[in-house]
Amino acid sequence: MSFLAIDIGNTRLKWAQYASPQPGAALLAHGAVFLETIDHLADNEWKPLPAPSSMLGCVVAGEGVKRRVEEQLEIWDIEPRWVASSAQACGVTNSYDHPSRLGVDRWVALIGARHRVLARGPARPALVVMVGTAVTVDALDASGRFLGGLILPGFGLMLRALEMGTAGLKAPTGEAVDFPTNTSDALMSGGADAIAGAVERMHRKLLARTGQQPALMMSGGAAVKLTTITDLPFETVDTLIFDGLLQLQSHRLAL
Repeated sequence: MSFLAIDIGNTRLKWAQYASPQPGAALLAHGAVFLETIDHLADNEWKPLPAPSSMLGCVVAGEGVKRRVEEQLEIWDIEPRWVASSAQACGVTNSYDHPSRLGVDRWVALIGARHRVLARGPARPALVVMVGTAVTVDALDASGRFLGGLILPGFGLMLRALEMGTAGLKAPTGEAVDFPTNTSDALMSGGADAIAGAVERMHRKLLARTGQQPALMMSGGAAVKLTTITDLPFETVDTLIFDGLLQLQSHRLAL
């Protein structure tokens, strides 16, 4: 009864195989590949895996990429299933003006974050930050209602925009420091402070809105770049989307 969870972002495909389609199930295997190499999954990363009984995925990279992944899934006799954002699921309510237009990765991560909070104690607000090609900062209240969120460029997009629009700013990747004294560090520190500032402002707004200290969770391949810059207590959770997919799959089976 193993379960395959797939998260297809703008840059990489991440996957995880669990012993069963239930929250807390044992992780059997996991991996990540760049989108340029997904046509070799069946012959490489997925070839030694035992056949999963079911799969569920979320994809933001477009229909073409999704079809290529479905071709790789043909090595097993399973039906590809993909999440679509909805008005409500697994105890989370979507307050987007058009719920179906909320990025599905954000939606699934919010579900994962909500249940992570509930598994640890009383319900409380949560701020969910995903740092990848783009950065999203999404607010949940204590009832599980998604109040809204921000989208801003990730580190790579910020740096490329500066390189394209400003002469002489092509520099090696630097470090985020308090007082940069070279261009590389200035670029990295500027990007980190911009993202951290957005997170801190949204944290203050959510605290004012709910009257409760929000749980701050950060995820995504570039989240490590913020660990030394934000002044707020936070938890880095690499599995938020997989956690959400497990919740969605187990809820579907229970219906």
